[in-house]
Amino acid sequence: MSQPRQLDSALYRLLRNEQIAEFNAQKPQTGMIDLRGGDFRGLDLRQLDASRIDFTDAYFRGADLRGLDLREAKLEGASIAHAQISGVYFPVQLSADEVLLSMQFGIRMRYRPT
Repeated sequence: MSQPRQLDSALYRLLRNEQIAEFNAQKPQTGMIDLRGGDFRGLDLRQLDASRIDFTDAYFRGADLRGLDLREAKLEGASIAHAQISGVYFPVQLSADEVLLSMQFGIRMRYRPT
């Protein structure tokens, strides 16, 4: 299992510094943004435009994700232990059970087979 890590990316550094508006402004208009395996522990990510972001294997322990629309983000293998998730839209590939188990116990979320 991969460990959360600091990524070498200008966009990642904006998120780590909770500069969400600046991230949204600098985010490319097309293509996926690769933030796989990133460490987002304890960050306030409200207002993030999370569409087309690959958060595969990312770590969100204690992060504030309230109100995010994550339907177009990739979250397979991500962990949201003790994160604030009120009002979050999750990808349809994630069952409510996966989200709940990840939030309560920190398991890595698994997409259901299509």
